[in-house]
Amino acid sequence: MDILVRRSRATAAEVLEDLPDPPSYSAVRSMLRLLEEKGYVRHDWDGPRYVYVATGDPEQLKTSAVRHLLDTFFAGSTESAMVAMLGAAQERLTNDELDRIAALIEKARRKSSGGRR
Repeated sequence: MDILVRRSRATAAEVLEDLPDPPSYSAVRSMLRLLEEKGYVRHDWDGPRYVYVATGDPEQLKTSAVRHLLDTFFAGSTESAMVAMLGAAQERLTNDELDRIAALIEKARRKSSGGRR
C-alpha cells in the first residue's frame, strides 16, 4: 500500500522493484489481488498489464493502518505503541521533534478533559 500511495499508480513489477526485501513476483501479484478483493486498490489496464491504484484517501489509509498496528501488536494501547516507537528510533529525536510531540500530548490531554486543567 505504501508503494501505491507514494507512486499514485504502479504495476506489480514496479511494486516488486520498490520492495526492500522482495518476495516473488507471483507473491506480489497475489497480495495486490487480495488488496483489490478487500477494496483497498483497483486496477486499470495499460496495454497488456494491470496498473494498480489505491482507492482510499492517503490519510484514511494511514489511520486504518495505525489502528490495525495498535490492535495487532499493542492490544489497542497507544501508550505501549508510543513507548515502542520512542525506543525503536534509529536516531535521537531533536528538541524540536520532542517539543512537537509534547504539544500533541498536551492537545490530547486538553481534548480528553474537555478543556479542564
